[in-house]
Amino acid sequence: MPRLIELKGVSKLFGKQTVLNHVDLYIRQNEFVTLLGPSGCGKTTTLRIIGGFEQPSSGDVFFNEKSMLNTPPHKRKLNTVFQKYALFPNMNVAENIAFGLKIKKVPKAEIKEKVIAMLKLVNLEGFENRRVTALSGGQQQRVAIARALVNEPEVLLLDEPLGALDLKLRKEMQVELKKMQQKLGITFIYVTHDQEEALTMSDTIAVMNEGEILQIGTPEDIYNEPKNAFVAAFIGESNILSGKMLQDFHVEFAGVNFTCIDKGFAKNEHVDIVVRPEDIRITTPDAGMVNGVVSNVIFKGVHYEMRVDAAGISWKVHSTVQSPTGSSVGLVIAPELIHVMKKSVSSIEDNVS
Repeated sequence: MPRLIELKGVSKLFGKQTVLNHVDLYIRQNEFVTLLGPSGCGKTTTLRIIGGFEQPSSGDVFFNEKSMLNTPPHKRKLNTVFQKYALFPNMNVAENIAFGLKIKKVPKAEIKEKVIAMLKLVNLEGFENRRVTALSGGQQQRVAIARALVNEPEVLLLDEPLGALDLKLRKEMQVELKKMQQKLGITFIYVTHDQEEALTMSDTIAVMNEGEILQIGTPEDIYNEPKNAFVAAFIGESNILSGKMLQDFHVEFAGVNFTCIDKGFAKNEHVDIVVRPEDIRITTPDAGMVNGVVSNVIFKGVHYEMRVDAAGISWKVHSTVQSPTGSSVGLVIAPELIHVMKKSVSSIEDNVS
């Protein structure tokens, strides 16, 4: 897919505080890209710079290879949906959706046709005369999306639009948003701190922290091949341990020499190890690579979450079979399920939930 938007060396300072530090990012046409990270990492500022609501302190933003630095938001071929939907309470659903078209002086017949199409897209047929104040949070969110999409933008910017919804509705809307994006074939740029949301909807995820992009990749790449301890901890649940790469395909951690599939590290290089809780198999002590005692068990519905104290480490283990608290167990980890990373500056020594 061709590149639609590109950020080159974008930095942003508010006073003496660096909010973005030399960010490079490109977004392809028809792609669902998520900017993911904790509060204050710079993801919303990045979105606002793309939308033209903020100007970078340095660097440039390109749209179809043309600089957008001097282009105001209303002249960019994009629209934004915020967490606070900012609907007009004195207007009904159809009037809210049609607002942008009326400003553009689109003919009435065309406005009616486009509004009907948008109501169908967001599953609000029959709601056109309803006051927005009488709608649920999820319905209001759909109206806000329809109002943004009716102007036929090339790009839709979404700044944590599901944050005000309850868990069940948020999960339903994640699926609906992805369906909309695929049906419309336009580019979505989505901001969230919710890693499950990012994994569910995205074609590409950019993980951010402290104003920098730490890793860009598909949800599968980000989850299975994190580049550092922060990414591994932020995406999913992990056991993050300190280790030593003895040689290619051999790594030592938890006092055991494990076979792995990683290579290219220096001999005896100190490294970080990621082992996902679902990748640890519980067995009997005589068959374990590491032996320990189950210290805690929580039933999670689809699996049991267990803490196993072994080799001075509290391991998080997910299994569909429960091992009772206090029982002695062995832990087995297959070579391909051990992920070795370069040592982080501030490495996490123990499990990260």
